[in-house]
Amino acid sequence: MDRDIRTVDDVLRLLDGLFAPEADRWTDGGSGWWDGFYDDRTRPVPFFTAKPDENLAAHLDTGLLRPGRALDLGCGPGRNALHLAARGFTVDAVDLSPRAVDWAAERARAAGAEVRLHCGDAFGAAGAALSGPYDLVYDSGCFHHLPPHRRVSYLALLDRVLAPGGHFGLACFASGGMGSELPDAAFYRAAAGGAPRGLQGGLAYTPDALRRIFTGLTEVELRRMREQPDGSALFGKDFLWTALFRREERDPGTAAPARNP
Repeated sequence: MDRDIRTVDDVLRLLDGLFAPEADRWTDGGSGWWDGFYDDRTRPVPFFTAKPDENLAAHLDTGLLRPGRALDLGCGPGRNALHLAARGFTVDAVDLSPRAVDWAAERARAAGAEVRLHCGDAFGAAGAALSGPYDLVYDSGCFHHLPPHRRVSYLALLDRVLAPGGHFGLACFASGGMGSELPDAAFYRAAAGGAPRGLQGGLAYTPDALRRIFTGLTEVELRRMREQPDGSALFGKDFLWTALFRREERDPGTAAPARNP
């Protein structure tokens, strides 16, 4: 008889176990799947390109985002991390896949860019090296591969590492464009009924859902990513939302620090 649920982490691991092992793309156990995904670099996968996201480039060009410390979550082959480094950021980048991290390291060496790469689960052991505070946390394609209960881990990481006044940027599957439209509870009901247990390739989001999830942050922009033509120096696919949120200098309701008379 097991009675070993005591902490939030215990609950999260229990819920992880409701999904089939081969569906895991969010813990260290999912690294093998991602290694297979990145194994053939010649595959026509849009984000295998070395181009940065168009929204990220736009925010840098307008000066909305200024150089500081940046964290790239789920960095893949490092296209956004390298762009941030080239624009003056001190960059940490993390991914589950050793093959993706190796590819990013090769690109960084070729570009003469300095990016501190981490391999592992940003919400687990690898997260200990992500000390922050970061002026920018950027995620292009990680968030929509998390099961609903792991948003708890995600928000906890943001709360820990995002600097007051810092920005959080996101690109994720857009409802009606790509990703599963099932409600959160359906994944757990399916597991309880013995149905196939996976995320159907990733979760789609609506703007309202993103606003609810990141309600502790101030919305700066939320729009569809702009499709980029062949030959563009930027990456852009319109099946993605792009969002930029800002963490206030101090949390709402927090008393201002006392001042000397």
